[in-house]
Amino acid sequence: MSNANAARLSHLAPVLVVDRVEPCVAFWVDRFGFTAQHQVPGDDGRIFFASVAKDGIEIMYQTRASVAADPVTTPDRVDGSSTVLYFTVPSLDDVERAAAGAPVVKARHQTPYGSSEIYVREPGGHLVGFAQF
Repeated sequence: MSNANAARLSHLAPVLVVDRVEPCVAFWVDRFGFTAQHQVPGDDGRIFFASVAKDGIEIMYQTRASVAADPVTTPDRVDGSSTVLYFTVPSLDDVERAAAGAPVVKARHQTPYGSSEIYVREPGGHLVGFAQF
């Protein structure tokens, strides 16, 4: 089945929701030679978000506490799902058209790390984020 209105997706990185980011980053860096990227510390100095990358593979981690603290992504919206699919896209407008009718979990917004994003829930119940940089 072809959809002429389909949005173009250019990169996928899973966001794994965890209790602590630091040991997860160390696992990939120390054991598999990944490079730590995009480390974002919270007010307490502990990293609440980070990503690792190597050979075109990217894995992102975010603390359960920071997800729960987001006024839109409340704890009841992440229970049962510890993975968020995070796509980089060339056009968020195209994504919004393609995703029309899907439950919006977090409306289009600007992030402190330079992207415009929207989060929807796919039919299986998982969060799917789309980001335009």
